[in-house]
Amino acid sequence: MLSWPNFFSQFFNGLALGALLALISSGLTIIYGTLGVLNLAHGAMFMLGGYAGFVAWQHTGSFALAVLAGSLFMVVVGVLIERVVIRNFYRRPHEDQILVTFGIGIVLVELVRLGFGSDTVSIQPPAWAMGVTPLGFLIYPTYRIVVLGIAAAALLVLYFVLYRTRIGMIVRAGIEDSGMVDILGINVNHVFMLVFGIGAMAAGFAGIVNAPVVALTPDAGDTILVETFVVVVIGGVGSFPGAVLGGLIAGEILSLTSMVDPSYSEVMLFAVMTLVLVLRPQGLLGQQDRA
Repeated sequence: MLSWPNFFSQFFNGLALGALLALISSGLTIIYGTLGVLNLAHGAMFMLGGYAGFVAWQHTGSFALAVLAGSLFMVVVGVLIERVVIRNFYRRPHEDQILVTFGIGIVLVELVRLGFGSDTVSIQPPAWAMGVTPLGFLIYPTYRIVVLGIAAAALLVLYFVLYRTRIGMIVRAGIEDSGMVDILGINVNHVFMLVFGIGAMAAGFAGIVNAPVVALTPDAGDTILVETFVVVVIGGVGSFPGAVLGGLIAGEILSLTSMVDPSYSEVMLFAVMTLVLVLRPQGLLGQQDRA
């Protein structure tokens, strides 16, 4: 039944989902923009981050430590994958990169399935974030408000790193022209390793934060991966602001369409992506040469 409280509830759900999609997509778009690698293991990294946080939460009982430990774990995983595997495929055809990252994703999923089984697991949010919060015009789950705040804060930190630090300047320069960065005497291999680690951390961080909302399964990253690619296409490949804008748009489309008919939510998302590709192939905030 359509009503204003239901509309506002779904609108806030869309904001929270959109902020998470923006965070995951920012990691994916930075990796592709800098390294030129289409990372099909990104969804598996989202899932693995959630499970890493779950293990930390089981041992400490602290949600904050779970987020910290899981994020650091994903940085290490990202760096190891880049150093051991991905670095050997930079000069290989894109088809090889797609196949190897797809294979990495399968390996990560099956390792988690081996260790945890196929049953769902979940993380409890901190006690102060449980329950509901009255917003005047509706009563809304407190943790979903917290998710929106956490995701927004993480995006602001990522924005600061990319646009207000020397490392971020090098990364953005690498997105534009990695060859020129190499000529300037900057070790591009170290930059690539850092970028892949940051991308993996962004996905894993989102997986941990989302775990109290949606229970974790080894296949949790599959749907997220598809939605993340749609976000990148809508916002523009290689564009961090585009990832944020695309994430918010996708979140609202999925949430508001579900209010009318959940079975059409992803249909509408792909319809909007198609419209963007027809009218602006490079994405809303993407550059023409990245289309």
